[in-house]
Amino acid sequence: MNKKSIILLSGGLDSLVSLGVGIKNYNIKLALTFDYGQLPAKKEIEASKKICEYYQIEHKVIELPFLKEITKTGLLTGDIPIENLGTKSSAKAVWVPNRNGLFLNIAASVADAEKYTHIIFGANKEEGQTFSDNTQDFVDGINAEFKYSTLEGVEVAAPLINYNKDDIVKVALKEGVPLDLAFSCYSGNDKNCGVCESCRHLKSALINNGAREYIERLF
Repeated sequence: MNKKSIILLSGGLDSLVSLGVGIKNYNIKLALTFDYGQLPAKKEIEASKKICEYYQIEHKVIELPFLKEITKTGLLTGDIPIENLGTKSSAKAVWVPNRNGLFLNIAASVADAEKYTHIIFGANKEEGQTFSDNTQDFVDGINAEFKYSTLEGVEVAAPLINYNKDDIVKVALKEGVPLDLAFSCYSGNDKNCGVCESCRHLKSALINNGAREYIERLF
C-alpha cells in the first residue's frame, strides 16, 4: 500500500518530532492545526506554519470555537497549577474533553475524503502516564473505530508511542529535527514560558541530552 498521511501538528515537541521522524516512512503531505480558543493558539499556528514551511508540506488551520464554550480548562483560562506536575490532578487542569478523539475524527474525515491512508499524532509514553488519550490502547481503539467509520480504512500511527521526553529529544537531535522551531508552552506568551508543565518537560529533556543551546533560543 502506498502511504499518504496527515499529521496533527500543534507546533510542540511531540508533533514536531513525529513529523521529523515520520515524514519519509509515512509520506506526510498535510498538517492540521486546531484552534479551539486555547491561549497559545496564535503561537501554535505560527510555529506550525514555520515547521510546515521547513518540511515543505501543506498546512491547514481548523477552528473549533464550540470547545471554548463547553470547557473551562486551564489551557483556555490560564489557571494552570505549577505544582504536582505529572499527576492526574495536573492533567485534569489542562484536560480538554475528548480533544484527541475529536481531532483524529476530523482528520479521518479529511483523510477518507481525500484518499489519505494514515493520520500521525504525537502520542508518547510520558504523556500516556497521565493522559489516557496518549496510550497505545487509545490508538488501538480509534483504529478499530475507523475500520467501520471510513471507507478507505484510515489508520492512526504514533511513531513516538514508546518514547519518553528524553528519548524524543535524543531522536530529534540524531535526525536533525529543527527543535528551535518548537513551541510547547501552555501560555499565550511570545516565547515558551519555561514554567508550565509542558515547558519544564522540554527543558529537562534538552538538559538531559546535553542540548542546553536550545534553551536560550526557545525560552
